[in-house]
Amino acid sequence: MSSFRTSPSPEPPWLAGLHSIRALLIPGLVLQAAAVALVLAYYFLPAAGGVFAQLAHWQSAGGYAFSAASTALCGGLVPFLFLRSQPETRAAHPWRHFLFFLFFWAWKGVEVDFWYRVLGWLYGDGHDVATIACKVASDQFGYNPFYAAPFSGLCFAWKDAGFRWAPVAADLRAGQWYYRRVLPVLIAVWFLWIPVVCCVYALPQPLQMPLFNVVLCFWSMLFAHITGRQNLKPET
Repeated sequence: MSSFRTSPSPEPPWLAGLHSIRALLIPGLVLQAAAVALVLAYYFLPAAGGVFAQLAHWQSAGGYAFSAASTALCGGLVPFLFLRSQPETRAAHPWRHFLFFLFFWAWKGVEVDFWYRVLGWLYGDGHDVATIACKVASDQFGYNPFYAAPFSGLCFAWKDAGFRWAPVAADLRAGQWYYRRVLPVLIAVWFLWIPVVCCVYALPQPLQMPLFNVVLCFWSMLFAHITGRQNLKPET
């Protein structure tokens, strides 16, 4: 019978996070540049106006349903099929994980859409530096470390444990779970997503989810591809 290692890693979380950042550095900078390019296209490229207007219309008309469907597509379906197509990541993404990816990211789409609306209610819909800074700080140093990162960590640990809670509970009981499992991921996520959410909040609210999903699609493939070999190793 296999069990999962629950002893704390000897590597400090900031070192683990820095290792992830080093692996993600060039692709992450490319994703950030793409987000900046989309924002610049919105404000300074009139030829792209029709595309942005259509995306905003779909988002406004579809509401939470559109957010769920588009995030399930960009964060779940497309990355999962890509990872299944790669020999290095195929074994870590069997077909039984397919529904997990779809439902998890559909839920996250609704959740993130709701969060963006809450931030709009709290700080307004302005695109000035002060408003963007308030939203980024609340997002990356409130919502992310206190809810989004630990919740996602638990969900993915459950999936990686074969959809069994017992190994996850054992890992929690081992102590320092947040320190070992969440903080290293947060450090890598902050590296990529702080510049990206600056771009997200620089756009009107109906375009925030579409930009989030464009980056999410490539981030999901990239992060899973790089960290696929770093999952918990079973020991007999």
